Amino acid sequence: MSTTRFLFTNGVLSPASDTLSISTFLQTHPGAYTTTRTHNNGELLLFYDRHLKRLSTSLQILLISNPHLVFGPQFSTFCGFPSSVNWNAYVHRRVNDVMKIALPVADKERSSGEELAISALIGGNFDELSGVKGIIEEGMIDRVLDVYLHIGMYVPPVFGVEGNGARLAVVRCRRDFAEAKYSDWARLRKPLEMLRPPSVTELLMSDNGDRILEGTITNFFVVRFKEQEKVEAKETSLINDGGLLSYEVQTAPVNDGVLPGVIRQLVIEICLREGIAIREVSPSWSERDYWEEAFVTNSLRLLQHVETIQAPYSWNSMGSKSWEEVSWLEKHFEGSPGMITSLIQREIMKRTGHEGYKLTPVNRL
Repeated sequence: MSTTRFLFTNGVLSPASDTLSISTFLQTHPGAYTTTRTHNNGELLLFYDRHLKRLSTSLQILLISNPHLVFGPQFSTFCGFPSSVNWNAYVHRRVNDVMKIALPVADKERSSGEELAISALIGGNFDELSGVKGIIEEGMIDRVLDVYLHIGMYVPPVFGVEGNGARLAVVRCRRDFAEAKYSDWARLRKPLEMLRPPSVTELLMSDNGDRILEGTITNFFVVRFKEQEKVEAKETSLINDGGLLSYEVQTAPVNDGVLPGVIRQLVIEICLREGIAIREVSPSWSERDYWEEAFVTNSLRLLQHVETIQAPYSWNSMGSKSWEEVSWLEKHFEGSPGMITSLIQREIMKRTGHEGYKLTPVNRL
């Protein structure tokens, strides 16, 4: 995969030597952000409207409750934004203006089989904000908020191939201000990497050692047997002859402190539409024997089936400084995706065509 990266700030391309990895970029640039990618060899931009809506929501939440996550830790000035601002329209306009400049440049460097991984971040311009008190005038908002577009190359994994599944490990942690997606989380999660065994591809977070909330960069789902009293033999299924009636999909609710991911919401919509039972409840590690399938979602991988999950035998060992000091208990799944995971994956791929923003032959936004 190419290591070519681009960084645009308010539409201006940074020199190649100044372009940071996405991880370093997020750790050094405060703000609300969202990440999506192209699909089908650069033809479509996936779920673009959903991502801009989520970016707008995150920005509004942070500006009201945690402005230092937008303007940086040095922020102390009391100021506010006029209530008349249409933030959805504002975010669409600012991001679209940069996209029109950036996508044609990046697409020229994309090789066959690669997609563009695109992160849009809106952060505060602290220098412009200095000295401002009270309500910021609408005409000044473009000056105090910068729009960054970080673009890299990404090769999506092939779904369903044995060995391409996620390998997860559970750690004691939870996300602060989970209702908004903000870049400082990239810095806050970094110490957790010391507890990630080399074979593990993603860490799952639990606040009490039993209920699993989400991954550090993914949302987490399990497919499990229903409690027997909830299985009604008279129910009918629109999917098949009723074999799915014994199962339900579980994922942690937003109120438990998980990020309302774009693909997470899409999975919920698909389950409701296709007649798949779904409950927003944090999966319980102590009930893992009832788990038949598991998968994780985010906007780059879309959906990835889980092969293994491991958790500490004793949560007292989570005070360790390294994964080597922890004894792990493992839950194994089949090497290939299960029936319900595969069905949801197919429906997501259908939605990529319905909700993907067509970019070819000209990158128009």
